[in-house]
Amino acid sequence: MANAAAGKSLYEANCAQCHGADLRGTPQGPPLLHRVYQPSHHADIAFQLAAKYGTRQHHWNFGDMQPVNGVTPDDVAHITVYVRDRQRQAGIP
Repeated sequence: MANAAAGKSLYEANCAQCHGADLRGTPQGPPLLHRVYQPSHHADIAFQLAAKYGTRQHHWNFGDMQPVNGVTPDDVAHITVYVRDRQRQAGIP
């Protein structure tokens, strides 16, 4: 079962550089605490696909996201639970 505590440390190691330690984005990547990333618009599988294959720029002007080497599907599941928890805390449904 995916775990937000494990996801936090994995997020910090693999995602925070671009998406921000506070999930609010950086000059290199968009915020994940944004309605664009709510589950009804970007389902959990979108996180898996983005980590594995990368993704084309489509909501923001940061350029394409490259695949995240070294993260497993289980790692991404933990990260996703952490991000969803933080989104709920921020009032993002």
